[in-house]
Amino acid sequence: MNRKIHQLCMLLAATITTLWWPRTCLIITAVDADPQINLLNRGCSQYNVTNASEFYTNLNATFSDLRTQLMENSSHFATAQQVRGSNPVYAMVQCRNYLSAADCVACFTAAVSQIRNCSAANGGRVIYDGCFLRYESAGFYDQTTLPGNVGLCGNITASQVTSFTAAAGSLLVDLQLATPKINGFFAATRNEVVSSGGSGNVTVYAVAQCAETVSKIGCQDCLNVAYNNLQSCLPDTDGRAVDAGCFLRYSSTAFFSDNQTMNIAPFLKGGGNSRKKGIIIGVAVGGGGLLLIVGFLLYFKLSRKPMADHRGDILGATELQGPVNYKYKDLKSATKNFSEENKLGEGGFGDVYKGTLNNGKIVAVKKLAILQSDRAKANFLNEVTLISNVHHRNLIRLLGCCSKGPELLLIYEYMANSSLDRFIFGPRKGSLNWKQRTDIIIGTARGLAYLHEEFHVCIIHRDIKTSNILLDDSFQPRIADFGLARLLPDDKTHLSTRFAGTLGYTAPEYAIHGQLSEKADTYSYGVVVLEIISGQRSSEVKSDAMGEFLLEKAWKLYENGLHVELVDATLDPNDYKPEDVKKIIEIALMCTQSSPALRPTMSEIVVLLKGTSYLENRSLTRPVFIDSDKRVQGDTSTSTGSSTSNATASTSQLSGR
Repeated sequence: MNRKIHQLCMLLAATITTLWWPRTCLIITAVDADPQINLLNRGCSQYNVTNASEFYTNLNATFSDLRTQLMENSSHFATAQQVRGSNPVYAMVQCRNYLSAADCVACFTAAVSQIRNCSAANGGRVIYDGCFLRYESAGFYDQTTLPGNVGLCGNITASQVTSFTAAAGSLLVDLQLATPKINGFFAATRNEVVSSGGSGNVTVYAVAQCAETVSKIGCQDCLNVAYNNLQSCLPDTDGRAVDAGCFLRYSSTAFFSDNQTMNIAPFLKGGGNSRKKGIIIGVAVGGGGLLLIVGFLLYFKLSRKPMADHRGDILGATELQGPVNYKYKDLKSATKNFSEENKLGEGGFGDVYKGTLNNGKIVAVKKLAILQSDRAKANFLNEVTLISNVHHRNLIRLLGCCSKGPELLLIYEYMANSSLDRFIFGPRKGSLNWKQRTDIIIGTARGLAYLHEEFHVCIIHRDIKTSNILLDDSFQPRIADFGLARLLPDDKTHLSTRFAGTLGYTAPEYAIHGQLSEKADTYSYGVVVLEIISGQRSSEVKSDAMGEFLLEKAWKLYENGLHVELVDATLDPNDYKPEDVKKIIEIALMCTQSSPALRPTMSEIVVLLKGTSYLENRSLTRPVFIDSDKRVQGDTSTSTGSSTSNATASTSQLSGR
């Protein structure tokens, strides 16, 4: 029966009360409906909500909103949130685009029933062949790939191993390259396997899909991981890769109709990469080379764990399970007894060590330099629980903790490229090009905007600096050490507290009077941006003709319209445009204005950085800062309401790091 007739019938059944219409629709549904509710994976958070009644009200409201969007808009993707009270709910549903509108709703209904088994857990996720449903206590819509992503393989090997492996592999590469370029991030295609032994041709069917709320780069990154996870499945006749923000599937059996197939060739032009070329070369040389590849894949297939082992381990991600509790003896062994050779660095909250766990996973272990009182341990566990629910591509991921031992320990994901300061001032100075630097500037702003405005609790970092910005394998920034300082209460705009920053980066109102707000992070961010652009530390006087601190130097160049002279001399002048330099420096100076009220929010900064407009209509005030000798540089009358001499006297009582 035609799918359009089926969809029309479902709509009529909802509006017409004549008895024979529903009966007709039921007959059609029985023949044609296929919501594809084969369960691939599911999981629930270990942590329950604090107010069950409030939580269920919010959860039911989000699910109702999602259903309405799917039904009224015939949509295959929807997000909804209810943030009232202390138990907010954020939810997302995505159906495969080849499902009919009715099948999408049916798959969503099954997912809702399944995910309710999580009871009062503050997070849950269900993945079917046909759809995906997730809810959390904090926003997650831009998440793409998370630890624990898996490939789920069938148990039937293709009869034409060599040709099937080549055809399926080529098809998956095409989808990996094309899908991020397609509006809506969805593609369905097929590839015919030509028989070499006269046994008849076989067709490979495949789809790729990313959440519509992720970026193009995020979709690409997620599908790269998914592609790698599916390599262990070939030459099986089917396989699926699931992750937080994408889905990739292939099969020798059709799981979508022929009229759903897309021509992805236009999206592949100029998009080839070494992996694609490798497959083409492998097919061209034929014979022994291809057999060697197939042999390797067969070995990989035999050595992997069976599909059933993954069920119930929904990506293995801590946003569903909370922080993992590690044993102290295991971490001691992983870091070689916290040896100097494993030491990655030192920070205000403690030393960090490289560790290799028993399963081979490399992590970063931070020894917290805080008191071991019962209250300190209680605060530690509360904050770790909170931090473990913070997820953003520009924030370092907390994997777990250890509170039963001589030290309190935090376990983070390991960043092989270490911290930004090594690339700006240290041994790898000059190795970052202009695009990499601007990506770091924008990514850091996004991470801070999430902490300040998107997470359900406002988190102020208090110590933004280049050594607290780590770089992943793609040189994308990950902010570290967030959440370790005291959190800002929802009902206050600032508070007086102990000093927890680094002089040279710290806003004067915080360093002098302990007045803390999100704008203190904004100030520190502005300083970091100037350091990234110039290659000069904020607290050092550059030994050049000007002989000034960085903020003072940047301000004078701005006043004289000589912005470009601030740019790091190691950068190629052909890599950047003067107008881009001008805009970024002025945004940084906007962040470091003396009055917190004049500084933009981090979300506003993201918009300014991504936009094409310039800032001629914005007037800037002279920046101020506290240098490494605890002296006030610049005019502090706006920010503190006191004279420079009084401010300088106040700083003599500060206890720096």
